[in-house]
Amino acid sequence: MKLPVSTEWLLHCTATLAQLEPGASASAAQLALYYDVPAAYLAKQLQELVKAGVLTATTGPRGGFRLARPASEITLLRIVEAVDGTSAPYECREIRQQGRGALAPEECRSICVLAEKMAEAHEAWRSSLAGVSLADVIATLPATAPARTRSRLASTRPS
Repeated sequence: MKLPVSTEWLLHCTATLAQLEPGASASAAQLALYYDVPAAYLAKQLQELVKAGVLTATTGPRGGFRLARPASEITLLRIVEAVDGTSAPYECREIRQQGRGALAPEECRSICVLAEKMAEAHEAWRSSLAGVSLADVIATLPATAPARTRSRLASTRPS
């Protein structure tokens, strides 16, 4: 499965926001500059996370984005599904019943073994992401990382 590049951006942006002091926020422009990604496109993607309840947004000169709930309550799966949806990447179209090798309908009463295995793999992937929170990710960073992140992000704030 291949996810859009914006998924990487949003995973990193939410991890960055998780490192901020409580109540602090970062603008889309700051995050875009921090990661050297297109600001307008990133802003649209961040709004999807607001709609999904992952982030909150405030307007004004000191406005920006921040986590909508504690980092321990935001899983990687929630972030990915907020922007990429929940549909499975594999769709069985029953080609086993087509062409010269077509099986008879009575031989296809149970789910195709390939569709079954792909569904199992997708569920394992989802379970893995559901078991990792932003707090878990931040806990694996060096102890100096959050302060460094806050300092570097602050240097991107417009004067």
